[in-house]
Amino acid sequence: MEILSPAGSPDSLIAAVRSGADAVYLGGSAFSARAAAKNFDDDALRQAVEYCHARGVKVYLALNTLLRQEELPAALELAEYACSLAVDALIVQDPGLIALLRERAPGLKLNASTQMSITNPAGARLLAKNGFARVVLARELSLSQIREIKDGTKDTPIEIESFVHGALCMSVSGQCYFSSVLGSRSGNRGMCAQPCRLPFSVPGGTGHDLSLKDLSMIARISELENAGVTSAKIEGRMKRPEYVAAATAACRYSADGRSIPPELTENLSAVFSRSGFTTGYPDGKFGREMFGIRSREDVTGATKDVFGQLHALYKDELPRVPVRLELMVRAGQPVTLSAADDGGHRAEALGECPEPALSRPIDEERCRTQLQKTGGTPFFAQEVQCEIEPGLSLPISMLNRLRREVLEQLLVLRSQRKPVPFTRLTIPAAEPHQPAKLPRLRASFRREEDVPELAKQCELVYLPVNVPEKQFAELLSRGFPMAASLPRGIFGSENRLKERLEALKKIGVRDVWAGTLGAAGLALESGMKVHGGFSLNAMNTSALEWLSRQGLCDTELSFELTLAQAAAVGGDLPRGLVVYGRQPLMLCRNCPGKNGSQSCADCGGNAWLTDRRGVRFPVMCDGDASEVLNSVPLYLADRMREVRGQDFGVLRFTVENSVEIEEIFRNYLGLRAVENTKRDKEQQPFTRGLYYRGIE
Repeated sequence: MEILSPAGSPDSLIAAVRSGADAVYLGGSAFSARAAAKNFDDDALRQAVEYCHARGVKVYLALNTLLRQEELPAALELAEYACSLAVDALIVQDPGLIALLRERAPGLKLNASTQMSITNPAGARLLAKNGFARVVLARELSLSQIREIKDGTKDTPIEIESFVHGALCMSVSGQCYFSSVLGSRSGNRGMCAQPCRLPFSVPGGTGHDLSLKDLSMIARISELENAGVTSAKIEGRMKRPEYVAAATAACRYSADGRSIPPELTENLSAVFSRSGFTTGYPDGKFGREMFGIRSREDVTGATKDVFGQLHALYKDELPRVPVRLELMVRAGQPVTLSAADDGGHRAEALGECPEPALSRPIDEERCRTQLQKTGGTPFFAQEVQCEIEPGLSLPISMLNRLRREVLEQLLVLRSQRKPVPFTRLTIPAAEPHQPAKLPRLRASFRREEDVPELAKQCELVYLPVNVPEKQFAELLSRGFPMAASLPRGIFGSENRLKERLEALKKIGVRDVWAGTLGAAGLALESGMKVHGGFSLNAMNTSALEWLSRQGLCDTELSFELTLAQAAAVGGDLPRGLVVYGRQPLMLCRNCPGKNGSQSCADCGGNAWLTDRRGVRFPVMCDGDASEVLNSVPLYLADRMREVRGQDFGVLRFTVENSVEIEEIFRNYLGLRAVENTKRDKEQQPFTRGLYYRGIE
């Protein structure tokens, strides 16, 4: 079981390594999902990799933000530099970067970031097919769901990494747009402002109904391993070295089958927690007990004494690397000490010739005792062999010097690795996409009764895959171009959804909306025509080319792009934009409503979340999860002429009634005068989303 620790700074990296981490993950100078961490510039990154490799610790570089077209060259430069350092893997999210790296560095290991929102076996299989070495699963999975993914990928070499300790986002990673839509700071680009930690309330809630406690499965690492997890990941690149040391040391105890010292557990809780810890997701138990905030008591528990005790965990080197020492002492020849490790590295140091012994000659026991004193280094003497001719003498200081020199040489040798081959290729210029015709409309509804007659003029009409087949069949018989939308939240329901797709195929539904790679993989395996959703987070030309190679027919672009940026995305894959609807801000496995007084039966899939200013955000069920929607709809009916380079526009209907839906359709179909449309929107609050102001 690999213990994978966060390294948000050089000090945290040392704390992780000296506390027993098998691997660390860190960010470079740019394109890291923790942009506010100290991170590592090129020189610091080189030193970090050499330091870790010398001590047998792997380094995974997080290059896991979404990338705009103009950022791809700089991202590739960083990846090339990482290859020159022989990092053990890159952690990536952006589909376009994946495509480019596969061409330029096919030997580079890629780990799929948790930002890729993998929650089901089909998503992991899709990544395995694309050569990923490892998938970092979503934090929201239960142990049984992790096992389902492991079993579903048993015929592939892909490894599973899962979080064992640290902060829990309210939203599934990669599916949160709260910070970007409300403040132009995108969590998908490492700039999250953490609005979820601010006061938001549901009826009967605590007033912090988007804030979860931190996860801690440290004492139950063996259960993660039994579920198929290869690597136990500690969250915390933004936290101090003492936290990293405490979490790493506790995980090391647990993974090695030893009892965790109670004082270490207490200190870990003191240095950072939010009203304690939770195992709700691994246990599949949701509700109020999972919610928590950083209270005054949590903060005051981190005293100087606590930090001092935790600093002691990484004050000295951890002797973790076994070494074989061979000493040769012969008359008339320089004393020779060699050292070898299990990786084939070998170093040698020479001393002076030994003198004839005047009283007590040097013996094997004395030499072995002295050479085993490797304290202050990352080595321990696994084996010491001595070949000593009788009657000779040498000073102990010579043995100490030779031991020091040979281990220093060995440390340097171990820090050097062969670079991962990287071929420099230019990124083809992104020629603006030229739609074959004027943009057509597509529309998404929650219920069959919401679909108006005007929707027959749409290219596709989406209903949730769980809507009964007879309702799909009824709409098909009336001439509607029906398609099914898969939920973005698929947690343990893959087989049931596969059966639903098979049933819909039999009545003539062949088109499927997929907003995650897991949904896309499931639909592709079912032989459906797959239309990508906004939440695939496609932001550049290479991303569209990668999605096309997977078998998608078309895709919606990310609504974190401006209209101008969307128009500049090239490639041949047809694409579109969401042009109306309350944008999903979060995808929540543990519904905010569960921290309130309403039961799911009372809610009926329609709840409200209120911020500190009294603004209300709808909360709706979506498959095995719930969606927090924006307080006002995105509206572009009077700006459609500014939507360029798109093959289609998507209308997403959620809380609207039948009269509102009819009016909105008329506006977008041009059946009402533009001036009337403008007057309506002056009376009804709306947003242009990020299509003009963009994100950081």
